[in-house]
Amino acid sequence: MTAKCNLIIDSCCDLPFSVVDREGVSLVEFPFLFGEEEHLDDLYQTMTPKDFYGRMRAGEEPTTAQVSVPTYTRAFTEAAESGVPTVYLCFSSGLSGSYNVSLLVQDQIKEKYPDFEFYIVDTRLASVAEALLVYEALRQREKGLSASELAAWAEEARNYVNALFMVDDLESLRRGGRIPDSVAYAGAKLDVKPLLTIGVDGRLTLKGVARGRKKGIKQLADYYATRAAKDAPSNCVVTGNADCLKDVERLHDALAKEDEGVLFLDSNVGPVIGSHVGPGMIAVVFWGKDRREDLSVADRIARKVKGE
Repeated sequence: MTAKCNLIIDSCCDLPFSVVDREGVSLVEFPFLFGEEEHLDDLYQTMTPKDFYGRMRAGEEPTTAQVSVPTYTRAFTEAAESGVPTVYLCFSSGLSGSYNVSLLVQDQIKEKYPDFEFYIVDTRLASVAEALLVYEALRQREKGLSASELAAWAEEARNYVNALFMVDDLESLRRGGRIPDSVAYAGAKLDVKPLLTIGVDGRLTLKGVARGRKKGIKQLADYYATRAAKDAPSNCVVTGNADCLKDVERLHDALAKEDEGVLFLDSNVGPVIGSHVGPGMIAVVFWGKDRREDLSVADRIARKVKGE
């Protein structure tokens, strides 16, 4: 079946390049820097995970930036000139200002190409969590969803992406302003491995802690066992890692004990996300319970008042 729409994704989805390298799919590359040395996150086409995390382990502290107006302008103009309805699945607005930049450029493109059918979806997801949504969106696109249908699908489906990831420490996240200093300080004092997830607002939240990596991997598998959906769109589970392949093997074994039918999609955590989580992050992502149901009563009331 011929696809009815094109898809724009960004490099924070952290999927293997071979998965997204297909006709009608365009990649927006986030920038990152080692000092004054600027690079583009191209899904490890020009730099290996071992090279990137090796530099971090050696003491270098990479920084990141949002996608620039010219970068979005080039990508959106190319989409408009193709004449094919297009959907852009954007990295979480809760972690980057890039979503707002993309909306600004979208308005400019619509002025120049008023007949261009174009949708931007805030995935409210990041890294391997964004990977699962994008991976399934690729399948839905090839099954024949139109641009408007695919955008609506993504806005609902993002709520069923369940993710839990473990980091070695919280220092990189603290340095990048992704978590408060107080949380990072408490984690360091307790000498534990923090477990984090992504809230429905697209921001990072501390879910728990683990006493050591082995126990943490078991907690990742337990999270899957308690939240995985029986009627999921697919039995694909994304396992992400920041240069800790042996731990991925252990996680595979633990997950397979919970579900023999699981299909694994391994993902290397990219340089942009890796700059903030540091080496050693490991994650499990799958289709599961509606995360909106996890909200507290106070948050549910607030969302209803806001009309969300």
